[in-house]
Amino acid sequence: MTELESQLYRNYKESIIEWLDNNPEYIDEAINLAISDKPNFAWRAAWLLSSALNYNDKKIRNYQSEIINALKNKKDGHKRELIKLLMNIDIDEEFEGELFDICVSLWEKTTAQPSIRIIAFSMIMKIANRHQELMNEIPFLLQEHLIDSLSPGIRHSLKRIINEKKLNTFLD
Repeated sequence: MTELESQLYRNYKESIIEWLDNNPEYIDEAINLAISDKPNFAWRAAWLLSSALNYNDKKIRNYQSEIINALKNKKDGHKRELIKLLMNIDIDEEFEGELFDICVSLWEKTTAQPSIRIIAFSMIMKIANRHQELMNEIPFLLQEHLIDSLSPGIRHSLKRIINEKKLNTFLD
């Protein structure tokens, strides 16, 4: 077990964040661990990094392509944490199309966990805000059959996102 894995295994989030702040040489290892398939560590590393790093951190920006590629074969909870990590950076335009498509697929998968679906929708909105022509796609993503399977709490979060963007005419 590496030093980072040991920290992830035996400490609480706040302690690990403090340790990572004091040992920034482990950030690359944490990112690689987050995109790996290592049981018990990959998800936790992604979860930790989304809270530990500053907005638009260069370390994460350097791994955008790898993180997006890793989304394709992870479980829902792990995907959610990786997307949260990507929410904390300004995605390079060259990666936005692929990420948008992945997030639309996740949003449309009504059998997926509501928590992954709402974070995917949040990323869709983040990308659509940068490319206004994509806002034309939003009404199709707010069809009743896509919203019905959401839990009441996630539905409330969706309404908040829609209201913030003044798109409430799409969601009645």
